[in-house]
Amino acid sequence: MTKKEKLDQLNALMSCCSNCALRKGCNKVVPGAGNPEAEIMFIGEAPGKKEDEMGLPFVGAAGKFLDEMLASINLKREDVYIANVIKCRPPGNRDPLPEEIRECWPWLEKQIQIIDPKLIVTLGRHSLGRFFPLMKISEVHGKAFRREFPNLGSRVFYALYHPAAALYNGSMRESLIKDFKKIPKVLEKI
Repeated sequence: MTKKEKLDQLNALMSCCSNCALRKGCNKVVPGAGNPEAEIMFIGEAPGKKEDEMGLPFVGAAGKFLDEMLASINLKREDVYIANVIKCRPPGNRDPLPEEIRECWPWLEKQIQIIDPKLIVTLGRHSLGRFFPLMKISEVHGKAFRREFPNLGSRVFYALYHPAAALYNGSMRESLIKDFKKIPKVLEKI
């Protein structure tokens, strides 16, 4: 089976998941989208209103900003894979709860196994916290880390602010753009 076929099969299973209460309140499960052969996987926090309506990650204002930043390093969505830590929208766009993140972990873990990216870019504190619970995004944004995980092996991560947070904070936006432009160099060093 190809990576695409494996992801399609996994996405179909995710769409039927009802392990937590979030599934009951969302319109569409948002498994992820992009290139199954991607070298770079972006992992955000949770679907928002637009994502919940369309079933695709990063399609609102933050997604438009992400597209602009991808273009700044000569990439398109079709070149990368984009997913979230949790696959269903929390009510009122609240932060994901620790138990919701735990329930969705097997899905994200399987996505990482299938795609096998060279670089995982965490977008925001909840994404960073899933892999590095003691790190603070404000202290480590723009830095790369290697960590060994059971079932995932050794992985390289690069921490970024979430595009949605940067939309409303000018200094954070500048930091995100600057950090984003380092991605090709980080990938080159791997």
